[in-house]
Amino acid sequence: MTEEPIPLLDLTGQYRALAGLLQPQLEALLASGQYIGGAAVQRFEEQFAQFLGGGSLEAVGCNSGTDALVLALQALGIQAGDEVLTSAFSFFASAAAISRVGARPVFVDVDPCTFNLDPQLLERSISPRTKAVVVVHLFGQAANMTQILAIARRHGLAVVEDCAQAVGACWGGRPVGTWGEVGCFSFFPSKNLGAAGDGGAVVTRDPQLARRVRALREHGQTRPYHHEYLGLNSRLDALQAVILSVKLPYLREWNWRRQGIAECYHRLLQGIPGLMLPQVGVGGSSVWHQYTVRVVGSEPLDSRRRDDLQQRLKERGIGSRVYYPLPLPLQPVYRGLGYRRGDLPNAELCAAQVLSLPCFPELTTCQQERVAAAIAEILSEKTCP
Repeated sequence: MTEEPIPLLDLTGQYRALAGLLQPQLEALLASGQYIGGAAVQRFEEQFAQFLGGGSLEAVGCNSGTDALVLALQALGIQAGDEVLTSAFSFFASAAAISRVGARPVFVDVDPCTFNLDPQLLERSISPRTKAVVVVHLFGQAANMTQILAIARRHGLAVVEDCAQAVGACWGGRPVGTWGEVGCFSFFPSKNLGAAGDGGAVVTRDPQLARRVRALREHGQTRPYHHEYLGLNSRLDALQAVILSVKLPYLREWNWRRQGIAECYHRLLQGIPGLMLPQVGVGGSSVWHQYTVRVVGSEPLDSRRRDDLQQRLKERGIGSRVYYPLPLPLQPVYRGLGYRRGDLPNAELCAAQVLSLPCFPELTTCQQERVAAAIAEILSEKTCP
């Protein structure tokens, strides 16, 4: 009998569990005719700010996590001629947002064990034109905000947190997104808190920054048809806000389940030759948006063993994905920045070795055991590159 495929991610189970709650609220919204802005968006913004600690924290919904980064940088006044430091190993949006406001991204290498920006390498990249740092909490793990913030404060740099993959993670017991001047979140469907389309949010404790972001997301207008800034059309749809409000009370439980999945993988995969498991930095936590291993080949930058493992898992009906096969400074669009292979070796090492395994709250222990057994069998074969 053929075994059922194990996907990298399955969103249908989550929908089935919440359908009874979602459908009446979505029908009520559709009947109301209030599809842009309104009470649904305001309610979610307040709930999300409260989830992250409340107090003076404000959340501003927007169209996507990418737009959240662009809006945050615009609100901080980052512009052409400025430099902004960010991780060399991340999704493209972390750097593209910097470029979108006219600034120059300057890439900092990562710690290959945590996949996050290495604070020890941050200071040497600062120049007189550096104005900010975009800190990425990659794969759900909190970056070392204590060290990063200390360096930023010493040099007068603004700190923008890219929390697209890390909603609910903490550093030193404090939620990511609340350490720097601004935190940016994504609600893309695959995220730990996912909408049924694009969505994002900017959070800040600075009321002036919040006011600017609110204006910037609506074409820069501070009141109807009075435009103080050159902004964007980047509003969070009311439909998405309703979905997110229904899901938000379950996020802690979903993150807790992901923690259990990670612990199970740690136990099942421990000791497999050529497989390096992810580590969580001391002082931080992870919400395990991805469970990402490193597959070590005969040479550190040889991806053939990783690629072979991925293909053979696929043949067994097991999903996996490489996030991300090419470091940001080596992307074709950034050729003009002058980075060359070898400049940021840990980012290149991660790009050649990483493989993300199935990880979602509904994943069962039996499914994980199948994944682990397949990996152990494939990597133990002498024909594996």
